[in-house]
Amino acid sequence: MTKNNVLAVVEARDGQLRGVSRELTSVARTTADALGGAVHVFAAGPPGTAAAVGELARYGADRLVAAESEELATSGPSAHAAVLARHVRSNAYAAVLFAATTSGKDVAPRTAALLGVPLLSDATALSVDDGALRVVRPVFAGKALARIRIPCAPAVVSIRPNVFRATEAPGASSGEALLAEAASVDATAVGAGGYRVTGFQPSGGAAVDVSEAAVVVSGGRGMQGPEHWHVLEDLRDALGETASLGASRAVVDAGWRPHAEQVGQTGKTVTPKLYFALGISGAIQHLAGMRTSGVIVAVNRDADAPIFGVADYGIVGDVFEVVPALAAAVRKLREE
Repeated sequence: MTKNNVLAVVEARDGQLRGVSRELTSVARTTADALGGAVHVFAAGPPGTAAAVGELARYGADRLVAAESEELATSGPSAHAAVLARHVRSNAYAAVLFAATTSGKDVAPRTAALLGVPLLSDATALSVDDGALRVVRPVFAGKALARIRIPCAPAVVSIRPNVFRATEAPGASSGEALLAEAASVDATAVGAGGYRVTGFQPSGGAAVDVSEAAVVVSGGRGMQGPEHWHVLEDLRDALGETASLGASRAVVDAGWRPHAEQVGQTGKTVTPKLYFALGISGAIQHLAGMRTSGVIVAVNRDADAPIFGVADYGIVGDVFEVVPALAAAVRKLREE
């Protein structure tokens, strides 16, 4: 097997492919093309996992390797890392790519440790230079960018979700499921980690996660308290089912909103088609999580607020006057 191949470790839950796996496969395709290799995707989980990720052929995957076991559905990240590391050792990969999701942040460092190589986490750009992978990642809360060349193989990297675009590869399969090849599942590895997952409990709130939403309505300290969040909820409801609520770090730290809604360097990175920054000053920590949005609309009383530096449309005004007017205008347009 060629040493120029790239392995993308993809994720599925409840039989559904996670959106970030499409982004990851697209990145793997670009990287493999630069190296002159193929893209393999690796999925681990209960029976049915391979079927959930078959569509990744459209995004440039050449081969699917699936480790399926009922035990993997309830095993911790150490078990997944052990199964994955066994597969990587028996093959030759130039790079192993993860998504920097909650699951990826659990499995990637364990896998790197088992392979005896470093992990470059939270990458926002990847390139190939003279056969070696180069990674760009934010440091110092996004105030600077580190450019790192990885001389070892495999290069183990996790990418920041919602930074790279998921694009269908030219000449790729029209969507037929990839031919799955089974990976060995070591019973002792499945039992590793000292604990088992007994179940998942939804966090509640909006049906659309802020990281997956097409429209995000975010609020900051300018909302003056959690009792005023109904103003943002009204705008979100007016925008439809693809909209979700977001919040700045200051709001989450104050206990006004749950951490699941936090947008920013220490929260979630979002790339919606439309992003509303309402009562948000635009600290660099927040900008790091939303500046790649398609269209940014900002409302703030301070005309010098940094958020206006990245906004496509800015309104200097009181959110409690502007936002209800926006919600009413959106409803009127949707009714026409």
